Amino acid sequence: MKYCLSIFIVLIVCFSPYAQKFELNKDKNYKLTTIGFYNLENLFDTIVDPNPDLILQDDFTPNGNKNWNTAKYYEKLDNLATVISQIGTEATPDGLAVLGVCEIENRSVLEDLVKVESISSRNYQIVHYDSPDHRGIDVGFLYNPNYFKVTSSKNYKVTIPGDPNWTTRDELLVSGELDGERMHFIICHWPSRRGGEKKSRPKRVIAAKMAKHITDSIQLAEPNAKVIIMGDLNDDPLSPSIKEGLMAKRKWEEVENGELFNPMENLHRKGIGTHFWRDNPNVFDMIIVSSGMVPKNGDFTSYKFYKAKVFSKNFLKQQTGNWKGYPFRTYAGGSYLGGYSDHYPVYMLSVKEVN
Repeated sequence: MKYCLSIFIVLIVCFSPYAQKFELNKDKNYKLTTIGFYNLENLFDTIVDPNPDLILQDDFTPNGNKNWNTAKYYEKLDNLATVISQIGTEATPDGLAVLGVCEIENRSVLEDLVKVESISSRNYQIVHYDSPDHRGIDVGFLYNPNYFKVTSSKNYKVTIPGDPNWTTRDELLVSGELDGERMHFIICHWPSRRGGEKKSRPKRVIAAKMAKHITDSIQLAEPNAKVIIMGDLNDDPLSPSIKEGLMAKRKWEEVENGELFNPMENLHRKGIGTHFWRDNPNVFDMIIVSSGMVPKNGDFTSYKFYKAKVFSKNFLKQQTGNWKGYPFRTYAGGSYLGGYSDHYPVYMLSVKEVN
């Protein structure tokens, strides 16, 4: 029996209009899916890119500053696949149905990643477009074709009016059917905080408005559409890009039709982090859902949001030194550590009633 998206379980949780918990009838059966996002932290191959404008191309090559080579590349792939193989398996033993990713060099690195033994049996398929970003990194989308069928995809360029030379990562829209239900995924990697949070803030607000525009367009064509925005947003849930750009709400019971619910805000308020900077935990990695994913009046007849989590098992953490407890990354400065990523993955469980 296959379990990944067809495991049948009974869940019992309390329900209150004042608490962000969802009532599931103990006398009914429910089906779970796992949807995730992971910043893969500079997943580059070892081949020199012919584009001279890419600022990281000299670092991640055998003769580059980081002495990046085939052995390190395949160790990185093995490490990342190990993480991906475990995300969400406490709820759906076969793991992720779909996974958004960022900080990848090209499609080729994703093709190598999905072939790693620990996840190869899932037969993940790829959606990818090249972005114009000067670092040479893109976003991408992996999906298990047993459960998700892609019907369309499109990349949206984020630009600043009056500055044609500025570039960042495209925002990727993937639409399809998850177990026969139409869903839309928007994968993002918003501009960094380079130069300071305040100075760089307008760029992330612009990126947020693009994601909101995509979402609004979908909802205009499909009222009550199921839209999931995921990505490394380089901002926290309380930042202007989230609160004003996306206008995402913390409490699901306050979400009206056409609005967005951000379950990551409560994790942020609890001091949980997906990325750390100067001892401060940030929730830069988020999964935000449209009102169509919020269960109104306890209706779980189609897939609805159930729970959001950060995947931060001990093996993903630095065990010693000044950075003990931080994400165990591939490099620290110029020193090779052989870790995973400087971000923890995030994932959400969605649930629906089944016969």
